[in-house]
Amino acid sequence: MREKELNELTDQELLDKKKKSKSENIINGAILGFLIGIATYSGVKNGIGFFTFLPLIFAFYAANQWKKNKQALEEELKSRNLK
Repeated sequence: MREKELNELTDQELLDKKKKSKSENIINGAILGFLIGIATYSGVKNGIGFFTFLPLIFAFYAANQWKKNKQALEEELKSRNLK
């Protein structure tokens, strides 16, 4: 979700995207929880190693992208005075 893409959307499309983002937040939270669970299980079962940190790296990257997308959507809604 780039700012250029958000700028091209109509007000109604932007509001629809906001509604859709609520369900995407649940899915993203589940994915992050799953990755953290894999890292925890790997750390307990096999000790600390590469496969312990790999899911955490993916989780960190996914969380950053999720935050950027959410922030860009909120900024565009705010700039158009939509809620």
